[in-house]
Amino acid sequence: MDSGEDIESLQKEHVALKKQVSAMAFVSVSVLCFGAIFFHIVEHWKWLDSFYFCTITLTTIGYGDFVPTTDAGKMFDMFYVLVGIGIIATFANLLIKGSLVRRQLKSAKKKAKRAKK
Repeated sequence: MDSGEDIESLQKEHVALKKQVSAMAFVSVSVLCFGAIFFHIVEHWKWLDSFYFCTITLTTIGYGDFVPTTDAGKMFDMFYVLVGIGIIATFANLLIKGSLVRRQLKSAKKKAKRAKK
């Protein structure tokens, strides 16, 4: 595979990853919002507290300053964590992969430019 083919395949991968990152960003924000709405309604937390709890929970920090007290809140949280952490991890993975592909593309373009000289 020559340099031009390398660059072309990396560009295609970069474009595909950008679309995946955008989609996963939307899904991640949707999951955070859905959880915040649930906890706002069921646990009667303020909006900021609900978003804070969901963010701290899905990033696995878990300070423990907010804890669901209702049975519905506890049950929801068990499933929310299992699904949400997977979604957030996938989003983080795509961001890292996108960064690596961007770096490879930049490097391949520099090599191709040097080869022309």
